[in-house]
Order: sequence, then structure tokens, then C-alpha cells
Amino acid sequence: MFKKITLTLLFSVSIFAQKQARIVEDFNKNWNFKLGDYPEAINANYNVSDWRTLQLPHDWSIEGAFDKDAKTKQAQGFLPAGKGWYRKVFTIPASWKSKTISIEFDGVFKNSEVFLNGKSLGVRPNGYISFAYDLSPYLNYGQANTIAVKVDNDSQPNSRWYTGSGIYRNVRLVASEKLHVGKWGTFVTTPEVSTKQSKVHLEVTINNDNDSAREFTLVTSILDAKNKEVANKTSTEKIGAKTFETKVHNLDVLKSQLWNTENPYLYKVITKIYEKSVLVDNYETPLGFRYFNFDSEKGFSLNGVPTKIYGVCLHHDNGALGAVENIHAVRRKLTLMKEMGANAIRMSHNPHSLEMMQLCDEMGFIVQDEAFDVWKKKKVTNDYHKDWDAWHKQDLEDFIKRDRNHPSVMMWSIGNEIREQFDSTGIAITKELAKIVKSLDVTRPVTSALTENVIEKNFIYQSGALDLLGFNYKHEDYKDFPTKFKGQKILASESVSALETRGHYDQSDIIQAWPVKHGAPFDGNADWTVSAYDQIKSYWGATHEENWKTIKSQDFMAGTFIWTGFDYIGEPDPYPFPARSSYFGIVDLAGLPKDVYYMYQSEWSNKTVLHILPHWNWKKDQEINVWAYYNNADEVELFLNGKSLGKKSKQNDDLHISWKVKFEPGTLKAISRKNGKVVLEKEIKTAGEASKLNLEADKKVIKNDTYDLVYVTVSMTDKDGNFVPNAMDLINFEVTGGGKLVGVDNGYQANLESFKANSCKLFNGKCVVIIQSNGKKENVQLKASTGNGIPISSINIKVN
Repeated sequence: MFKKITLTLLFSVSIFAQKQARIVEDFNKNWNFKLGDYPEAINANYNVSDWRTLQLPHDWSIEGAFDKDAKTKQAQGFLPAGKGWYRKVFTIPASWKSKTISIEFDGVFKNSEVFLNGKSLGVRPNGYISFAYDLSPYLNYGQANTIAVKVDNDSQPNSRWYTGSGIYRNVRLVASEKLHVGKWGTFVTTPEVSTKQSKVHLEVTINNDNDSAREFTLVTSILDAKNKEVANKTSTEKIGAKTFETKVHNLDVLKSQLWNTENPYLYKVITKIYEKSVLVDNYETPLGFRYFNFDSEKGFSLNGVPTKIYGVCLHHDNGALGAVENIHAVRRKLTLMKEMGANAIRMSHNPHSLEMMQLCDEMGFIVQDEAFDVWKKKKVTNDYHKDWDAWHKQDLEDFIKRDRNHPSVMMWSIGNEIREQFDSTGIAITKELAKIVKSLDVTRPVTSALTENVIEKNFIYQSGALDLLGFNYKHEDYKDFPTKFKGQKILASESVSALETRGHYDQSDIIQAWPVKHGAPFDGNADWTVSAYDQIKSYWGATHEENWKTIKSQDFMAGTFIWTGFDYIGEPDPYPFPARSSYFGIVDLAGLPKDVYYMYQSEWSNKTVLHILPHWNWKKDQEINVWAYYNNADEVELFLNGKSLGKKSKQNDDLHISWKVKFEPGTLKAISRKNGKVVLEKEIKTAGEASKLNLEADKKVIKNDTYDLVYVTVSMTDKDGNFVPNAMDLINFEVTGGGKLVGVDNGYQANLESFKANSCKLFNGKCVVIIQSNGKKENVQLKASTGNGIPISSINIKVN
């Protein structure tokens, strides 16, 4: 069913310049905000002199203090929630009175209610769903208007991970003529795809808000990546008054270039509406040609090419920014995953942002798009189960409509570890949800992340409504799945759950599951760390190596999604407070890779890899486990202070090699060779006394648009420039010029200092500072100091 099918990327509105037929304005700036409950704020004469003025997106929870007794509990990182109000005064030109004007919210967490000039426009309990309201009936044209948004995230706990609180995604104001393309109004499929010719089927929902019927010209153009027109279609259409209708255009594209994970080639579909030769709407929808297939024996293929899904699960938070959505933060996150070799993202466990979807299309990621973590049966006291009956149908429909044109999306997940899996109510609900999905999109398989592989106990499976079986963990049972689930297409929808702290190394050869069971006595490290060797796993999971060895050897497994690509705020299992973020990530919360990152890079990417661990600052004669991840070589030879400690190579299905080495200060050096020729060399030197701060920015120039970000990694070195791996100094920061400090973090899961402080302790030698453009066209300068005799370091970032 799913072969030879392609979809496009859909934005709710184009972000590109239009000929004023459709006006899209950034509506993020100059909002007032106050924490608490202020129902009188809907009134025009309400006094907001003691409210903050801020720019959206905004997350008030990330600004708060960590509190062991917080109602959000461990799962949400012990950060505050509560209620808050946003308010903005704005003017609409009198000349817009003939237009339809709407406001679009990409996400508000949660229980939002929006008021315009005292009138309630509606409520939306789900904090992850994008929605819009028509403002036209209540606007004062040419005069002041007051919009107020109530956000109620007070009922806790309501999630198993950090959610954030507030209007944490982007807001836009959209003005269109009365005759226009509707909200999420295009749906593009490609019934036939090949490099010779691809067929495009476009369905356009046209809204006519006029009091009379209209005749119009509908024009479709398809542009390639160089903006050259490659296909077009024109038709004359009619539509009745105060209604909406769907119109269809079919087009052919010759010599179409295919979208894939290595070359994610995107086209654009331009939809134009003309009345009597006057352009009244102009709507853009990017397009990608690709086809894919899941097979019960051969796994997954993309454009006819067998392709293993190298996936990671991601939560929606952006580390020190909290839930605040920023395209530059998302791009950094995805770039790190791409460089590691990942080709797929699972949107755990809720709809993610438009920016995330856009970048997955542009950067070439296969997406598992997920709707729900909860159905009717609760997981925590105040979660989505309370809203299920009233809202699940509309939420699921809106989720599919918004995302169904993204070429990156290749499967719809209707649930994660759903409790109805274990009773007969799961049969009816699964069938209902799958039917809703199929009513809107039949081009992708419907899946669900299951935990039960005993057929008699799994009622979601028994429904027969799933096209693709996703299993969380169970790696030891995979070998039996072709027999047990004969003819079924299977994916590891969530796997591993191993734990590491970046830069911390316990010297042990034992792989252990920890904790043994829920409620087991606490027996971890006193400093709330976990060894960065790939040896510690949750009792339900596997080490990274155990899981990947299993997946790579099973052709029928379409692939795997690792839990998780990044550490995330909340769920710091198995540690209690003060641990406040997870240990599961391949990359820590600050965006600094852990050592296992290089195991995946050596297996999943085309990069030539040689990575050795740990650092080389130990006690004299202490016996140290030295590991090496490598590829594209036959062997690795290890040297200590010029003396060879022997050559080693991977045997059978090894994913790393190791030596036992008695520590002596100096230089640890690894050389990988292939056919006797050197491939790579890597050195780690014993660091001396901390002497200098090194500042490294991820970009040299930022825009003065108030959104752009630069991430600066701060590390400690000795006088010779050697990294000091045990430095824990407190670093003070000062930012001047065209930027402001918006976040600091060091990746330590039990760091209780504020993400918004002007200082941060190094953890194992490193921390990260996030600077955001403040709109001034002045170069940004960051100064870093310790106050303990180490010279002040600074770095300049150009602003344009």
C-alpha cells in the first residue's frame, strides 16, 4: 500500500514573501505576561504596568527554581507550573476590514483560552496541538484591540516528562481575502514516482467567506529547488457563498529528483487564486518525491533501496531553553544527530513543532509522527485521559492535517505504551483511531509503540488495525517475532534506555541493569553520576551495543529508535532529587556528545572514526579500561608515552575494542590502520593545572532578528592547551552588544543552578552558553571569568 507514495511539506501559511494577497505577520513581540490568575485581563482598560514585557515563544517553568516538593514531581524535573496570562494590544488597519483575519498558535501548554476584546474565541486543552481562531467578527478596525490568553498548567502531575508552561511556540497573524485557501488547506500526494516522471495529485480546500458565490481561476505551479517552473495547471472554478469546497489538480513532473536521507530534494507547490485577473491568494507548499515500503522479511526500503532506519527518540524540550521553540536550537539538535549518522526521528510522544517538521524535511530525516502517550486510561493523575472523550478526535484530525504533507513523515503512531493494550477496550479504540487516520491519509502505515509481545495479552495488536508493529525494548525476543507475528512488518519503536553521564568513568567490567526493579534500594554513585562506559542499562532495556548488535543482524527489523538522542528535562531514573534530567541521551542536555555517540557514528555514518576513552588524568598505577570505537580500519594500536600496548581488532560482532592499562602521566595515543597504512591517529594527554578558558562558538555570525542563537562551548585547558577533564570551576559570564544570555548548562543531570543564571560551573571540564540576538546591530561579545586567577577569556560574534 505504501510503495510509490510521496507527500509534501505543509506549512499552515507560507513564511515567504507574497504579493500582499496573503499577509503573514510575526505576532510574537511585545506581549505582557504575569504569573497567576487574572481573569480581568480580558478587559481593554486593565492595568498591566506591573506585568513583564516579553517576546514569544516563552516558557515560564524553565525560569523557576528546582524544588523537591514541586507538584510537577520528578518526571517534570521538579520545576514549577501554575497559571499565567498573556496580553497584547494591537491595531488592525481599517483597510483590512474586507479581509479574513486569523491568529495561529503553534502550541500553548496547556488548557489555553483566547479572548479578543473581551470575547472568548475558544479553549484548547492539548498543549501540543496547533490551532487558529478567526478574529474578524470581533476586531476594532483602525483602533486598539486587546488579545488575552489564559494558560492553566496548574493541575499536576500531568505528564511523564517536562512540558514547560506558556505560549512556548510561535504565533502568527494572518490576513487573507475572503476567498482563500483554508487552514492546512492543501493535500498533495504523488500516486506514481520515478526519476523519469512523477504524478502529482493536489487537493485544495477553498474557503469563501463572502456573502455571495464566486467564480475564480485556480492556478497550480510546481517549482524545483532553483525556482524553475516544472509543471503548471489552470482551471476555472465556482464556489457558493459562506462555504468551503475542495478542488483537484493533477500534474506531471518530468525528470523528477527524488527525496532521500542523503539528498532531501524539495520542490514547491504554489497555489494562486485569481478573481477577474486579480490575485487574491498565494499559498506555498513544499513538495518532496519519494516512495517507501515496509516488508515483513526485508525491513524498510526508500525509493526501492534497502535502508535500515537509524533512529532516535526526541522529546520536545530544547535543554536550557526549556520548551521554548527556536528553529536554531532545533537545527543544532538535528545537526548533531545527522553527524552521528541518524537518519530518522521519532517525535516522542506528542506532536512536535512546525520548525522540527520543516527541518526534518530539509535535512533528510525519516519521521515517526506520534499523536498520544495516553488514551482513556491514565498514566499520571491529571494527564490527557481527562480530555480524551471530548478532544481526541479533533486533536488527531488536526495533527494529521497539519503534518500529512511532510515528505519526512513515513508512519503515524497513534500511541505510546498505551494502557488499553492490556484490556479489550483497546480493540475498539485502536480501530477508531486508525479509521480517523485513514480518513485523512491512506499513504502511510498506522503504528503504535507496544510493550506486550504476548499476543493473547495485547489487545491493540488483536484489533488488526495496525499496518506496522512497533515494539518498545524486547530486543532479546526479536528473533522469535517472524514466527510469532508471521507476515507482520516490525520496527523497534523504542530501544536501549542505557544511562551515562558525560565524562564520568567508573572502572568496572560489569554490565549491570539498574535499578533491579522499581522500589529497589538506592545504590548509585554519591554524586548522582553514571559511568559513561556503555555498561549501565535500565532493567527493561539494553546497552547501546546489545541493542544495535541485535538490530543489525535481523533483516526483518525495519530499524530502531534509540531512547534517546538527547538527555531531556525530567525522568532522571533511577536517581531521586536532586537529579532533575534524564541519563538516557547519546548527547547530554547541553548538547555535548557522550562517548557512545562515536559508537553510533562508527556504525551509522560514512565518516571515518577513531575515538578513545576515557580521559588521561588518573592516579599513578591505577588500572584503567581504555576503549576505542573505530571503523574503516583493520586494527588499532595503542601507545602510552611511545610504548606500544598492542594491536587489537574487532572480532565477530564487536563494536569496540579495549585494553587494561596501568596509568602513568603522559600521552595515550591510538593509531588505526587498514592494510598496514595509517587511517587515523588520536591522542589524549594528561592535563596539568587549569590555566585558560577556551571559548568555541558554533557560528561566527548571527542575524539581528531577535531570534538567532549562538551556542558557545566553554572548556578548561592547561598552559599547553590540553583539556582539563576534571575542572569544575564556576564561570561568570557577561554578554554585551547585539545579544543576550538566554541559557547556560553543563550537562550534569543533578545541577540545580538556574538555566537562566549569568554563571555556570564547568562539569567535567565543560559547559555551554546560549546567546540570542537582541535586535541591535552591534557585534556580540561574551566574556568568561573564574575569579580565581585564570585570565578572562572573550569571544566576539559578528551581527548582521
